[in-house]
Amino acid sequence: MAATTAKKNGSNATATAKSSIPAVSHPLAEESSEIASNINFHAQYTPHFSPFKFEPEQAYYATAGSVRDRLIQQWNETYRHFHEVDPKQTYYLSMEYLQGRALTNAIGNLNIQDAYADALNKLGHELEEVVEQEKDAALGNGGLGRLAACFLDSMATLNLPAWGYGLRYRYGLFKQRITKAGQEEIAEDWLEKFSPWEVVRHDVVFPVQFFGRVEVDPSGSRKWVGGEVLQALAYDVPIPGYKTKNTISLRLWEAKACAEDISLSQFNDGQYESAAQLHSSAQQICAVLYPGDATENGKLLRLKQQFFLCSASLQDIISRFKERKGGKGLRQWSEFPSKVAVQLNDTHPTLTIPELMRLLMDDEGLGWDDAWDVMTRTIAYTNHTVLPEALEKWSQAVMWKLLPRHMEIIEEIDKRFIALIQSTQPNLESKLSSMCILDHNPQKPVVRMANLCVVSSHTVNGVAQLHSDILKSELFADYVSVWPNKFQNKTNGITPRRWLRFCSPELSHIVTKWLKTDQWVTNLDLLTNLRQFADNADFHTEWESAKMANKQRLAQYILRVTGVSIDPNSLFDIQVKRIHEYKRQLLNILGAVYRYKRLKEMSPEERKNTTSRTIMIGGKAFATYTNAKRIVKLVNDVGAVVNNDPEVNTYLKVVFVPNYNVSVAEILIPGSELSQHISTAGMEASGTSNMKFALNGCLIIGTLDGANVEIREEIGEENFFLFGATADEVPHLRKERENGLFMPDPRFEEAKQFIRSGAFGNYDYNPLLESLEGNSGYGRGDYFLVGHDFPTYMDAQARVDEAYKDRKRWIKMSILSTSGSGKFSSDRTISQYAKEIWNIEECCVPQLRYPTVTPLL
Repeated sequence: MAATTAKKNGSNATATAKSSIPAVSHPLAEESSEIASNINFHAQYTPHFSPFKFEPEQAYYATAGSVRDRLIQQWNETYRHFHEVDPKQTYYLSMEYLQGRALTNAIGNLNIQDAYADALNKLGHELEEVVEQEKDAALGNGGLGRLAACFLDSMATLNLPAWGYGLRYRYGLFKQRITKAGQEEIAEDWLEKFSPWEVVRHDVVFPVQFFGRVEVDPSGSRKWVGGEVLQALAYDVPIPGYKTKNTISLRLWEAKACAEDISLSQFNDGQYESAAQLHSSAQQICAVLYPGDATENGKLLRLKQQFFLCSASLQDIISRFKERKGGKGLRQWSEFPSKVAVQLNDTHPTLTIPELMRLLMDDEGLGWDDAWDVMTRTIAYTNHTVLPEALEKWSQAVMWKLLPRHMEIIEEIDKRFIALIQSTQPNLESKLSSMCILDHNPQKPVVRMANLCVVSSHTVNGVAQLHSDILKSELFADYVSVWPNKFQNKTNGITPRRWLRFCSPELSHIVTKWLKTDQWVTNLDLLTNLRQFADNADFHTEWESAKMANKQRLAQYILRVTGVSIDPNSLFDIQVKRIHEYKRQLLNILGAVYRYKRLKEMSPEERKNTTSRTIMIGGKAFATYTNAKRIVKLVNDVGAVVNNDPEVNTYLKVVFVPNYNVSVAEILIPGSELSQHISTAGMEASGTSNMKFALNGCLIIGTLDGANVEIREEIGEENFFLFGATADEVPHLRKERENGLFMPDPRFEEAKQFIRSGAFGNYDYNPLLESLEGNSGYGRGDYFLVGHDFPTYMDAQARVDEAYKDRKRWIKMSILSTSGSGKFSSDRTISQYAKEIWNIEECCVPQLRYPTVTPLL
């Protein structure tokens, strides 16, 4: 009763505060009182709720509307400026964008956080509580999507003329719920109400065709006709740069069918599903990210999604190119690559290649050679993986069914590529079966999308030095001798705004204070100047205090979402990323199981000499990935036992963090002290969470994989807990395993046996554990070398325990981790893309030209 009364009194106080603020439109307000009026204006005149409510949810939507006013002004100015200057522009195509919450980022980049916090106080609300009302946009899954979001932030901050293109998923991947049975997938509800950040562009609509057939007219020209035509409708999301006027767009496509596509006669005859078949087809395209593809319908839907993104985006790019006239009238198509750069973020947008050829030849009348010249000078490809299952291969039969004209074009590209090799590189003829685009294996004829990208794009880049070296020496080695200058490295980066400045205000304040400047936010290399304070006692005190504030915030969050109480004085050890066997969450939890077993065997006095540790693991397992889901269940089962064991739970807790996303990462990463990046060497292209953790003063235990290699070089080998086989050792170790030469470490066997003993419940973990056993065979043979790396992993964890006991040493290592993170800014990465791949330059919007108002005399 008391709580209800307090809540009611709080609502009354908020209503009173709100009623005292005039509801007046001030879209470009700077002062907090005018901002409060503008928020109140949106609460009353952009209504989405009952007019009598102004609780945190309503305050969030009204606040977002107020911020959006300002963004729209900058947005319009940015694109007016781009239109007038007509620079070359980059168009970034990605199936995923993990943006995270927009409100904190927007007011941070606009440098108006304090004014908005004060304005909301005037209206009876706290900014922190209002921010919590925003749901993460469910437009991605993992590192690929988060990288794309960081890149957009850097493009805007660097004043580059650029656009992002993606799909407007209604339900995203899924929301993860943890039950006794393990992971449960439920539909994400981020659009259940609406997103206040997007602007629908009803004037930007393009037709996208599927199925049908190819007709040849008497002149020999070919046209794709018939089939199914849906409409791509644009929704734009503003992306503001940090302390700059430039605000660029993420353009998301939604699939629609027209009113004329519903058959009223069928509907009135009771054939409701048949009457609205095209509408149903449209809704499926943007329903979920990565729909299951075990069936032919699933494969068709995934391919539809990819083509929908590529076709709509290219039509939009071409229409913008045609709008602009050159000095002598209409532009020539040969100028297209001097005005347009298209970047493919992994193989998902590969259909951009044949679609651009089709549009240029069939719609614009270019011949093959001219179209090929334009396309190859326009498109560049980023490879993100060496995993065979992620290098997409599409069934030729499915492609012929859905995209018959594109398959003709792909066949021609392949034919010409083979002829090129035969005429210029006869030494490679024996390699053609693996180099060509079409694999005509009679059992499973497929189109190799990565090969199509390499053959057709002007530049191919990897995303970390080790990864790019592997691409050149292994995956794409045969192509390197044909095009030695086509391959580059672009080590990934992260935006310092979201991943330090905004998510860890205490730590960023200390960095600014000791550097005597906040310029590090856009020039991360300045962090190296912190090294001079690495032994300063006062700096240590402030640093440790900031880290503890973040740990306490994280502990409160864990208690709220899991019910588990964790000790901020214990070592916070975190691994958060997509659940996959190559990322080796299984190695982590086996290590935790062995640690628990050892603690159980110790005397109470012995336990007191150990380093107390809280192990947190989070991430989503793909719905059909059985072993990944078993790993999630194992982590939860281990946690349920360990956390409730009074003998041990002072010294060890194991927590699975549910529904990991960007907003959760913004709490976990600042609060972390040790982060696990323990993938099998040679399998993680880069990783970017490793960069986020290092930037926040978190130490890494990891293998020499992906960007770990470069992070270790930058922060110093002594500040990195290294273990495991190297990438060049892995093939040899797998071969030894096949030959029966592997001798498991006794600790590894103990951990597996402890799980089999039923210590963590009666679930059958044998299929998961058996994947680590045997010498070869599908689902056996420990392909990811968990058993081989287990002993050096445990030894490295022992070094962590010892280092953590020496507080002075640990804090110094933490400081040196942050101070060595300057290289890993996405601003650096994007500057390199702009200069070395896209050939685009800064196009800075001048001081905003607000409408002139004549004063009344």
